[in-house]
Amino acid sequence: MALVLTEEQQLLRDTATQFFQERLPVANLRKLRDTRDATGFDRAAWKEMADLGFAGIMISEKYGGTEFGPVGLGLVLEQAGRTLAATPLVSTVLLCGSAVQLAGNATQRQEILSAIAAGERIMALALEEGPHHNPSRIATRAEADGTSFRITGKKTFVLDGHVAEQLIVVARTSGDMNDRSGITLFLVDPKADGVKVTRTHMVDSRNAANIEFDNVSVPSSAVLGSIDGGNDVLEQVLDIARIGLSAEMLGLVQQTFDTTLAYLKERKQFGKVIGSFQALQHRMAVLFAEIELCRSVVLDALSAIEARRNDVPLLASLAKARLSDTATLMTNEGLQMHGGMGMTDQFDIGLFMKRARVAAASFGDGNFHRDRFANLEGY
Repeated sequence: MALVLTEEQQLLRDTATQFFQERLPVANLRKLRDTRDATGFDRAAWKEMADLGFAGIMISEKYGGTEFGPVGLGLVLEQAGRTLAATPLVSTVLLCGSAVQLAGNATQRQEILSAIAAGERIMALALEEGPHHNPSRIATRAEADGTSFRITGKKTFVLDGHVAEQLIVVARTSGDMNDRSGITLFLVDPKADGVKVTRTHMVDSRNAANIEFDNVSVPSSAVLGSIDGGNDVLEQVLDIARIGLSAEMLGLVQQTFDTTLAYLKERKQFGKVIGSFQALQHRMAVLFAEIELCRSVVLDALSAIEARRNDVPLLASLAKARLSDTATLMTNEGLQMHGGMGMTDQFDIGLFMKRARVAAASFGDGNFHRDRFANLEGY
């Protein structure tokens, strides 16, 4: 694992840093929240991100992407985390873009990946069916009907589901609800007959939706990958998303640390700057060390995806568990060190705490991944 970025990676990070700080600062999230924006993100900014190549970082040049790889996307997501930028990077690029690359046929890749890279298509993965992450518990069924399938079921916590122009639906084509096999991925038009999309408002002011499928007919050409073979693809996609989201959380915890440190150097109590109190210095030192460890874990995990190493599942769970726990700890400490003022909406620290909670729960929290880590075979 290389801990030093290449010149191109440094340039990409600097470009992303400038873009998110200038174009999508925390104030942008506040505006989306306060106006209850119907879209939930800035479409003009998303097109600018596509023009900069951010949407196509993981996509081959033959489809219009920049092919900068997982490490490059991780650097972009880290900077997005620093400003709490609301974008379709996770839903469209990390989840759906990865699924199409891994399982799509030549026609699907050409049509979908080109549209994603150009910033012309928003996609969403309809996976979860309960309050907690459980990718193998799929009750939504897809029954064969001649040359087509009919999908019936309900999905929850669909990121960007209410604005998606295309869905990837995880449905069961055989077996029982908790079987790991018998799962198939389908491309579904959210405007098709029988699809009902209901937007939900999450605590971090990000997009999600509940989606119902009532006997929705899709052609056999809508199958992404093989029938009954979707679980293997899904696990790979989720591991990529877990690592990418960990990179975003790394940016979140670093910004929370920097903001808290600046506050400790300014806030006075008993006639002294509170940052001079040894107890607070010790707590910040522990957090600093924890963040550096997280940075190494995330970079190793991103490098593992890029090198197609066989330890990606292990590192995905390691990164997601570590960053979920650290994001919770860092925002708790940051809020406490801000004192009572930190509880007010005037300070951004509360927004970082809310985002940390949602990100930690997405694709499995620390407990989920410690259990998964312990049960992974071959390590």
